[in-house]
Amino acid sequence: MQALLAEVEKIQEVRSYGRVASIQGLMVEVAGPLYAMSVGSRIVIESRSGKTVPCEVVGFGQKTALCLPFLTLDGVGVGCRAWIEAAEPVVHPSRGWLGRVVNAMGEPIDGKGPLPQGALPMPFRGTPPPAHQRARVKEPINLGIRAMNTFTTCCKGQRMGIFAGSGVGKSVLLSMLAKNTASDVSVIGLIGERGREVQEFIEDHLGPEGLARSVIVVATSDESALMRRQAALLTLTLSEYFREQHQEVLCLMDSVTRFAMAQREIGLSAGEPPAAKGYTPTVFSELPRLLERAGPGTGEGSITGLFTVLVEGDDHNEPVADAVRGILDGHIVLERAIAERGRYPAINILKSVSRTMPGCNRPEQQELIRKARGLMAAYDDMEELIRLGAYRSGSDPLVDRAIRYQPALDAFLAQGQNECTGLDEGFVQLAQILEGLEDGRSATEGTD
Repeated sequence: MQALLAEVEKIQEVRSYGRVASIQGLMVEVAGPLYAMSVGSRIVIESRSGKTVPCEVVGFGQKTALCLPFLTLDGVGVGCRAWIEAAEPVVHPSRGWLGRVVNAMGEPIDGKGPLPQGALPMPFRGTPPPAHQRARVKEPINLGIRAMNTFTTCCKGQRMGIFAGSGVGKSVLLSMLAKNTASDVSVIGLIGERGREVQEFIEDHLGPEGLARSVIVVATSDESALMRRQAALLTLTLSEYFREQHQEVLCLMDSVTRFAMAQREIGLSAGEPPAAKGYTPTVFSELPRLLERAGPGTGEGSITGLFTVLVEGDDHNEPVADAVRGILDGHIVLERAIAERGRYPAINILKSVSRTMPGCNRPEQQELIRKARGLMAAYDDMEELIRLGAYRSGSDPLVDRAIRYQPALDAFLAQGQNECTGLDEGFVQLAQILEGLEDGRSATEGTD
C-alpha cells in the first residue's frame, strides 16, 4: 500500500514541456520552464517521425537545459516538443526478473515477453547505506577458483576489482566466477561489451542453471554513453533490490572502465574540463557513488561485488585503475606475461590483495599462504637469473626450495574453465604441495 501511495503522489497534475532550441552533435538544448528541470531530470522529445527520444538533463546554459539522448536523434529538429518528466526515474524489479536479460532501461531484450513488475519502486541512483548502520562482512565465500579462494580469500559483502589489459582473460575469469560462486542471486552487468559476446556468455559460460538465478543487464559498445552509464546504475539497483529481500547477491560488472569512459563522454559534452588522461572530475566523484552501493546492507542480505577494470596499455597506475583500487576492498591483477606463458587464470598472486585477510582465515590457513607466498616471492626475485642459467644451485637454500616447488605451485594456480574447487579443498591441495605429499611423492626428496 505504501508503494502504491508513493506512485500516486508522483502523478503530475500538469505536464510541462519545452522546445528543442539547438542541436550540436549529441547535445540537445531545450528552451522552456527551467524551474521544472534539474540535473538528472528525464526529458522525452517528440521527433518529427513520430517516435519519442528519452534524454537526460546533464547541465544548464544561460537560458536552456543541456540534454543528452539515450537513443539516436534521427527525426529530431529545432522546435520539437520536449516533455518534462517530474518523477524520478525508477524500475519495479521482482523475483520474476531472474533468468531474464534486460537493457539499461530495465526493458526485456531476450524475446521472452514482458517482465513482471514488483510493487516497490527502486531508483536508478540509489544511495549507499549509512556507514554506521552497515553490517560487517560475513564469512568467506566460495568463488570456485583455487588461486582466489586461497591467496585472496573473499568474504560475503566484500568488493573486489579484477584488473587486466585487453585479451588477458578477464571476461573468461568473470564467467567462471558467475558459474561457480556460491550465492542466492547473481546480477551481471555487461557494460560496453561487444554485441557478439553477449549470447556466447549466456549460452556457453553461464549456462541454463546459472541463468536461472541471474539477471543480466546489457549495454553494448554501440549504444550511447547515457545507456552505458545507466546499465551500470541499473546493475547496482537490481543488486540492492535483492539485498533488501535478505538475499546473498553476487554483483558482477564488466567493466567499470567503460562506465568511466561513458561518464567522461557525458562530462566533456556538458563542457567539463578534461583532467587526467581526458577524464573529467565527475568521473572520480561518480566512481565511489557507484561502487559504495555494493557491500553489506543494514539487514541480513549483502552484495558481494566483483568488478573488472580494463587497464589501458597494461598500465595498472592509470587514473581509473588507481581510483578504483583505492575504493574497493581488494584487487586481483591479471598479468599478460603469465597469460603468454599459457597459465590461466593469469593471476599474479604477489600483486593481488584481499583487504579482509588475514582476519577471515584460520591461523593454519594463513601460515600455508605465508609459506607459499614466500616461495613464490623468492622465485620471482631470481627468475631472470634462473631462466638464463646464471643462478648456481646451493647459493641460497630458500631459492633452491622455491625452484623445486615452483612447478607444483604453478600447476595449483592454473585452472580449467570448467573446473571448480571449493574453499577447504583448495587449502588441502596447497598443504599437500608444501608438505611434499602431492601424488604420494616427496617434494623435498634429496634435500638437506
